[in-house]
Amino acid sequence: FDKTARLLGLPVGGGGGPAVEALAREGDPKSIPLTIPLQQRKDCDFSYAGLKTNVRRAAEKLADERALESVGDIEREDKANIAASFQNIAIKHIEMRLSRAMDQLEDDDVTSDIKSLALVGGVAANKELRSRLEKACVDRDWKLVVPPGRLCTDQGAMAAWAGVERLKLGSSDDPTEQEVYARFPFHNYSA
Repeated sequence: FDKTARLLGLPVGGGGGPAVEALAREGDPKSIPLTIPLQQRKDCDFSYAGLKTNVRRAAEKLADERALESVGDIEREDKANIAASFQNIAIKHIEMRLSRAMDQLEDDDVTSDIKSLALVGGVAANKELRSRLEKACVDRDWKLVVPPGRLCTDQGAMAAWAGVERLKLGSSDDPTEQEVYARFPFHNYSA
């Protein structure tokens, strides 16, 4: 969301998500053809990398078609359509991955009684996402738990605050003794 907001020249001081969401309300979510990432994969992996490229190319194509100098010169209506289409596909990607994860939980004897989903972090403030995940949960007889919007803040800020609180208590970890992963090997920890 942040990268799409920057691409469209939206203010990102409060995060790109709220800016994209606000502009998306003015657009048509089906106006710009974008593909849902990782559709062919049958796992729960998640990535917006291809979608970000797709959005950039669609915006550049619009700018070229309208003989504009840059994406920044695109009219607000077109930017709204890009934002709406991006948000729609980004949420569809979440819905697809979440549906797969829910299927796996429901089909497993150990986890089949899990019927709650917590939506947290800055993205949880997105009203369209909340609405669509609420519907997905209602359709499956699951409970969606979402904090009030004012408490939906960036995970980075929450992690940093947790670090401040630990330091105030005199608790810290020696960074030279920690295993750090750019991509955590979850596949090594299957049930």
